[in-house]
Amino acid sequence: MKKDFDVQLRYDTPPQWVETVLADFDKFLQDHADCERKASAMAMSIIYKAPDRKEIIPELIETALEEMVHFRQVYRIMEERNVQLPHENEKDPYIKQLLSNLRGNSAHRYLDRLLLASLVEFRGAERFRLVAEALEEGELKEFYTMLYKSEGKHGNIFIDMALNYYDEKEVFDRFDELLDIEGKIVEGLPYRAALH
Repeated sequence: MKKDFDVQLRYDTPPQWVETVLADFDKFLQDHADCERKASAMAMSIIYKAPDRKEIIPELIETALEEMVHFRQVYRIMEERNVQLPHENEKDPYIKQLLSNLRGNSAHRYLDRLLLASLVEFRGAERFRLVAEALEEGELKEFYTMLYKSEGKHGNIFIDMALNYYDEKEVFDRFDELLDIEGKIVEGLPYRAALH
């Protein structure tokens, strides 16, 4: 059963991040496209890591497909603005630091993967909302409004998936820990024309 979870990020993205994005929006689009590509690959990777968890495979496939649709949509915007995909993408310090918090035990590691995926989606939702609010009326604003709602939905889906296999208390206790960790990571990152 799909639920909407009341997730409160521990650190609110400050206005300076939005200003940095708007000052170099083409660079942001390049990073955004790469994030959508990676999000699709991540959903497929979760399937690959545990192909026996059949209950969540259809939802993971749908999520991967949605993220690829978002990639295509961002790429079309880039084409309209004559922005190329970069030959090489910068390493994402946010993702790197988040992944360093995966626990080693395989049962815990799978839970952490699902919960970190959820956190990334909720942070994306927050930031896409900020971008949408800062943009002038028009198609771009509508696109980012649609996106932030979609990312929030994906954040809920990954928690729901975890609840298929883990005790509710374990899921939410660990998610609470990861929310604290994620907030500290985001607070310590420099502002870039990038999603994270």
